[in-house]
Amino acid sequence: MTLSKEFRKKAPKERLDELASEAKLTEEEKALLAKESALDLETANRMIENVVSTFPLPFGVVPGFKVNGIERLVPMAVEEPSVVAASANAAKLSEGFTSEASEPVMIGQIQLLGVKDVPKAIEAIEAKKKELVAKANEKDRMLISRGGGAKGIECRHLKSKRGDMLIVHLLVNVQDAMGANTINTMCEILSPELEKLSGGKVRLRIISNLAVHRTVKAKTVWTKEALEESTKGAFKGSEVVGAVLDAYAFAEADPYRACTHNKGAMNGIDAVLIATGNDWRAVEAGAHAFASLSGEYKPLTKYYKNEKGDLVGEIELPMAIGIVGGATKTHPLAKIALKIMGVTKASELAEIIAAVGLTQNFAALRALATEGIQRGHMRLHAKNIAVMAGAHGKEIEEIADKMAGEKNVSVQRAKELLGSK
Repeated sequence: MTLSKEFRKKAPKERLDELASEAKLTEEEKALLAKESALDLETANRMIENVVSTFPLPFGVVPGFKVNGIERLVPMAVEEPSVVAASANAAKLSEGFTSEASEPVMIGQIQLLGVKDVPKAIEAIEAKKKELVAKANEKDRMLISRGGGAKGIECRHLKSKRGDMLIVHLLVNVQDAMGANTINTMCEILSPELEKLSGGKVRLRIISNLAVHRTVKAKTVWTKEALEESTKGAFKGSEVVGAVLDAYAFAEADPYRACTHNKGAMNGIDAVLIATGNDWRAVEAGAHAFASLSGEYKPLTKYYKNEKGDLVGEIELPMAIGIVGGATKTHPLAKIALKIMGVTKASELAEIIAAVGLTQNFAALRALATEGIQRGHMRLHAKNIAVMAGAHGKEIEEIADKMAGEKNVSVQRAKELLGSK
């Protein structure tokens, strides 16, 4: 299966015609791809290459998030059942979140090879720090006027299997942007100067997604009373607290569990990042690298009991996000999502996202440690299975309820139930 050399130069509808012919798509399949969403084809075609369609995700809103004393509505774009519901329920149970984002300082990395005397080169670069920072700031006066810009330089001596490397970190306050374009440009500007100072050759000049200087923390309390009430008396509040602490201890001790534990937090975080047009892949990469900084892969969240015996939850992770530039300004739904949230600064968005991640992680632990995660998740999953089996309208709920009640969720069972109607 091949496409023409002119494929990329064609208009989206022309590309779709060619693709449909080559892939032998049915008229129904082609019509589905041709159907436009809130992201129109013209806009999508400016965002990426070879566009033939758009790929919508369910877009939901979570109410009840009180972050730093402010009630927030939180939009999520996600396909996984139970993420929105779990986050909403867990947020209602909490006493509100305190959250704090650090300064939006990102790292640009410049790789220097062939440096004959690395310590001497570091000394030379350190002596010219002020001049190098000033040089980096020459091209972005707007960022400087808002309090951002390059703020410092750090040097690292790496010993790799390809030999010694001198890595220069350029620290840049990017304000309300994610910062990749700004930082990459600044690294390019500094490269000739660093080659002169070190006697080496620059290779990579690129942002790092391990944003250790741009982190966010969130914290909340779930009282024993609220936790007991949420189980409708099936568990005592102290039992729920103990169960969550046991689940956390498992993750803290075992990287196999910690990976899935952190995925629980990222379920909510990614959903908000996607809804707001942010680079969820960059945040994911940074989060998992951050979880490994100690040399062992650890949970991004932690839980403990306070003096009252209530459950305290905390989260900390890098949060390289923006509310200006990129898809946050080109994707129409991303702009609406930011408006729904009522954020005016990237730091506010980061603080809300951290609260969402903590809530999502808690919701997963609570479900796993008490009634089991399948109960709620499978009820929602059963709806998808019912649709796959051909159910429509009210049939979807009826078939899903029956399968969930039987604890037999499968396309075959859904078809059997449809056939008996």
